[in-house]
Amino acid sequence: MPVHSFRSVSSASASASSSSFFADTVVALRRAGCVFAEDEARLLHQAAASPGELSSLVERRAAGLPLEHVLGWADFHGRRFAVDTGVFVPRRRTEFLVAQAAALAPRRAVVVDLCCGSGALGVALAAAAEAAELHACDVEPAAVRCARRNVGDLGRVYEGDLFGPLPVGLRGRVDVLLANVPYVPTEDVELLPAEARIHEPRVALDGGGDGLDVMRRVAAEAPRWLAPGGSLLVEASERQRDTAVEVLRAAGLLPRVLVCEELYATVLVGTAKAGAGRVRAAAAGTGETVVATATAAAANAPVQD
Repeated sequence: MPVHSFRSVSSASASASSSSFFADTVVALRRAGCVFAEDEARLLHQAAASPGELSSLVERRAAGLPLEHVLGWADFHGRRFAVDTGVFVPRRRTEFLVAQAAALAPRRAVVVDLCCGSGALGVALAAAAEAAELHACDVEPAAVRCARRNVGDLGRVYEGDLFGPLPVGLRGRVDVLLANVPYVPTEDVELLPAEARIHEPRVALDGGGDGLDVMRRVAAEAPRWLAPGGSLLVEASERQRDTAVEVLRAAGLLPRVLVCEELYATVLVGTAKAGAGRVRAAAAGTGETVVATATAAAANAPVQD
């Protein structure tokens, strides 16, 4: 509810009060280092039901809590998803991964979302692809609880490490396997912004020595779960691209790299060899890089690190 409805005063007085509250919020956020202080102030004012609640929200944000944790939700791929404290926040750049997955998915696809966090990726893809089945899993209990709220009746969410908790009946049936694995090298985790380093689970950030340890585990197992012509999609940094291509190729997948310069996004696609009559255009298999363009809405939005 807007702050100007907190008091029963004349409209002129309410307007002045609202402007003053808003200006104070912007100043507090700027002092805390918030780059998009005015945009964040509007969201906090809309979320607060009283001046006291507004003060609490601003204090939490100024103390470094991610805006999405303060609000309790994040916008992703045109939808609003619950994001609880301690749960990895879906990045705007990852909308590019979902868009590429949707382009590959057949109608009524079987979708698996590994390292699902809030479940935003799987839900967004399932909606776009009219998925027949959605399965998601994460090793973090807090993420699993959050994902179950977001997934609802659209699918099932499991707690466990990577493929471990998935039903064995999914083997050889998965059309699209999303794996938003951690890919920050261990020595670089301490260089991340405090919002991520302090408030998001390290297991969602730390990808091991070169950042690709979890990707290697996923790629090695993926061929057993993918349907013929099905694809694994993961993110990586630009500097990891060549190594990641070799990881996918070594696992027996046909690799391709997709890049969105507007969103600073690099997506690796590894496609299982197609059966007769089921050849996917994405399975080029040469490891080539394709530079794609983001949607206007995504390109104009703030990009999260």
